[in-house]
Amino acid sequence: MEAPAAPHNPAERPAETELTVTSPDQMRELGRRLAKLLRAGDLVMLTGELGAGKTTLTRGLGEGMGVRGAVTSPTFVIARVHPSLGDGPPLVHVDAYRLSGGLDEMEDLDLDVSLPDSVIVVEWGEGKVEELTDDRLHVVIHRAVGDTTDEVRHVTLTGIGERWTAADLSALSA
Repeated sequence: MEAPAAPHNPAERPAETELTVTSPDQMRELGRRLAKLLRAGDLVMLTGELGAGKTTLTRGLGEGMGVRGAVTSPTFVIARVHPSLGDGPPLVHVDAYRLSGGLDEMEDLDLDVSLPDSVIVVEWGEGKVEELTDDRLHVVIHRAVGDTTDEVRHVTLTGIGERWTAADLSALSA
């Protein structure tokens, strides 16, 4: 059986870009640049090892979106809402690391209610939040593991769904 042909229309392919980040400051700056692309209703899933830079990226998102409050890891509170200081959407920052029940546990957070009016960022959300929406941005952060002080991170951003088909994610590398 022959494999299906690739889409002829580039807009049908997922938007994707890969970047190399060499410091926490660069990761925050990536978050600030990414914030310019986000709007209410966006779901951003962050995947990466402990210490990869997921919260640092989200801190930059918060700065770029102009939200209230310091963006810190919500590991023990599971979710934090950061209201906008202007007319933009609030940032809902979720850490799903301790949640093992998938979407059932996530539903207790009412993210589906918040999603239309907010930008929702979920650390450790892979396999847990995909059912919230067909449109999402998946950010995978790879870092060297083990006993290392290496700050280099390889970041892959993949836009999934109609919302992201026309997004120019390559502009984030500027």
